Amino acid sequence: MRAPAHRRVAAMTEEGRDFQLTARALEIEIEIETKRPVALFSMVLVAEGVSKVGRIIDKGLKKMDLKGRVALVTGAASGIGKSCAVELLNKGAMVSICDINAEEGEKLAEALSTEYGKDCVIFCHCDVTDYSQFEESFRTTFSTFGHIDIVVNNAGIMNDRFWELEVDINVNGVIRGTLLAQRFMGTDRGGQGGTVVNIGSNAGINPYASVPIYSATKSAIVNFTRAIGHQFHVDSTGVKVMALCPSATDYKLLGDVSKQLLWARYVDAWICDAANIVPQRAEHVAQALIQILDTGKSGSVWLVEKEQPPHEITFQKN
Repeated sequence: MRAPAHRRVAAMTEEGRDFQLTARALEIEIEIETKRPVALFSMVLVAEGVSKVGRIIDKGLKKMDLKGRVALVTGAASGIGKSCAVELLNKGAMVSICDINAEEGEKLAEALSTEYGKDCVIFCHCDVTDYSQFEESFRTTFSTFGHIDIVVNNAGIMNDRFWELEVDINVNGVIRGTLLAQRFMGTDRGGQGGTVVNIGSNAGINPYASVPIYSATKSAIVNFTRAIGHQFHVDSTGVKVMALCPSATDYKLLGDVSKQLLWARYVDAWICDAANIVPQRAEHVAQALIQILDTGKSGSVWLVEKEQPPHEITFQKN
């Protein structure tokens, strides 16, 4: 059962689970868009100057042959996740659409099955905050297709007022998905290896004052990816892990951002941050995903912005 459209900040129930929220003192109601549950899968901002820009992927480079590959994509019912699923199908992959929104996910899977074939697409109802449900999505995908080759951890929200849920989805969800990917694809578990792409944000490279908690979750994704993508882990599991950090994508999905800020006074900071936003299409981010799947090294972090090819962000090592 989906959460009601309106819920007090004191608590929110979603999929039968109660999320006790820290901002209990606030006596306001927040509208939750059920089709995209406060989900700004792509609410990311423009990064400037903290990291050196590394190599840029040439669009002419030969890409990975995705024909026959199996990809599991979370948050795939809409936004960047949906575009990634479609792009993977266009390249000949089979896709498991995983999303908490069963209505939209099933509708999308049915439409894509008609276009690409029933043997190419499945839908798995998946709440990334629920380990057992997430695990079942992996099991269903594996049993349906016989293997998993690619995992795209895309599910995420931007809503600092629901910050405990935000952390659980954006950080814990990515960690759960990555560890499950190593378990189901790892050569140390009898698998053939594979690739994980964690969808971050350039707010995780340069944090923004208006959304400090969201920025922290995306920064966590960047550093988790760099650590778990270290060659030490690749040698053990055969699974490489990368992060793709889009700048502002599908800006029209943002809605009333003031309802996603921790405090009303943060609106002034948001106005300053928003001045840097240069929107890009979700389809462009999906194309960037395809480009880094073959050429990206494990542990690498890629920025995609302003409809330009993805480029690697380099970090100074200690």
